[in-house]
Amino acid sequence: MENKPLTPLDIPKRGAINGAMNPLTKTGPLWGVFWMLTTGLLFVMVTVLVKILGTRIPASEGAFLRYVMGLVFFIPMMGPLWRRAREFDRVTLGLFGLRGLVHTVGVALWFFGMARIPLADVTAINYLSPVYVTLGAAIFLGERLALRRVMAVIAALIGAFIILRPGFREVGAGHLAMLGTGLSFGISYLVAKKVSETCGAGIIVAMLSVTVTIGLAPLAIASWVTPNLMELLILFGVACVATGGHYTMTLAFRAAPLAVTQPVTFLQLVWAVSIGALFFGEPVDMFVVLGGMVIVAAISFISWREAVLKRKALTPAVSATKF
Repeated sequence: MENKPLTPLDIPKRGAINGAMNPLTKTGPLWGVFWMLTTGLLFVMVTVLVKILGTRIPASEGAFLRYVMGLVFFIPMMGPLWRRAREFDRVTLGLFGLRGLVHTVGVALWFFGMARIPLADVTAINYLSPVYVTLGAAIFLGERLALRRVMAVIAALIGAFIILRPGFREVGAGHLAMLGTGLSFGISYLVAKKVSETCGAGIIVAMLSVTVTIGLAPLAIASWVTPNLMELLILFGVACVATGGHYTMTLAFRAAPLAVTQPVTFLQLVWAVSIGALFFGEPVDMFVVLGGMVIVAAISFISWREAVLKRKALTPAVSATKF
């Protein structure tokens, strides 16, 4: 029998045979926590790399190059994707187009805000995306909001107010961009949930990469600045680390329930605060930490309630709404 080379997508399948030897197939709370810790570190590294990139490269161009380089990971899927895309009906194509549009806006805003405000602020404000999803599910999908969930959403919004403190601190364009990012990614997630009723995860991720690349192309060309080799390497690093983060996140979801892994996402804020202070000279703002704690606690409560009620979870993990 011919030995075929393993790909990342093959590893879980091959591990099903030798599960005791393959950590990628392990399940249980501790493994779920481990993979979510790894996911958090990888996504914090994404923000660090974009912070290092700076503002010389326009936000839309940086986002475009990140997605172009990320397409490398989907080259093996392009043939099946093209054949599958020809079978989509107009509604499905429209949903993919809508998701690509809103995600394009979110990614461009994320790159813009990331380079202009502290790492801790970016991380804390990003926690709001699952809250937007919860509200959107109630408004557009008819999801019932019980009183406990309403109170949790209100608590999360209070956490956002603690972070921004309008009137007590300057709320700049970077903060507003990050609020727009969370809203855009929340809408993108809701559209993905709808499309997942008829399409597999691989197709959904690949279509997102293709549509966002197309959407960012004209914005990037309009403000093009030729990147140097170091900037290209940084952006390729962003693509690699972001892809790795999404992969380890799927391992976390497979290993343990969301109610177990969700609270671990708060450590992303701890790492962001530490890295910002140690390497970028950013002051530690305890109000940002407190606000982040409030938001994560609210999201974790919603996830826990969904698990207790044994209902199909609509509230995503914080990491699931990353770019």
